[in-house]
This record gives sequence, C-alpha cells and structure tokens, in this order.
Amino acid sequence: MPNVQLTEPMEAYVRGQIRSGAYANPSEVVRAGIRLLMERDESRQFYALKADLEQAVREAESGAFSDFDPLAYEPDAFES
Repeated sequence: MPNVQLTEPMEAYVRGQIRSGAYANPSEVVRAGIRLLMERDESRQFYALKADLEQAVREAESGAFSDFDPLAYEPDAFES
C-alpha cells in the first residue's frame, strides 16, 4: 500500500492524536478513520434496506401485491 499524503491540518490532527495518547502511531489513526468510514457505509446500506422494506410493507398493506406461487417460481423444488 502506498504512503498516504495528508493536508497540513490532517497531519496536525494526527500528531495531536498521537501526543494525546489516543493512538500510538499514524497508522492507527488512519485505520480508525477507515473503520469509521466502513461503519458509515454499512449504516447507509442498512437504512437503504430499511427504507425499501418499509415501502414494501406500505405497498402490501395498501393491497398492491400479488399472491406468490412457489410452484411457478421454483417448479423443480416440488418434484418427488
């Protein structure tokens, strides 16, 4: 992995985090930042799925659905 170029304010922040004892080195600070980004992305995915499910529930409750036919969907699953 190549070296990461930081702006001066970012470098100052990293140095401050190390001075405070929160992190031992720049790599720890960067890893913590990446973990936060990953968590944020996972949250976005969760809330997008939640919104889709809520929309599906609203549609189903309003009668905007059709009956599911498992035999038509997967006919081989019902063969003896």
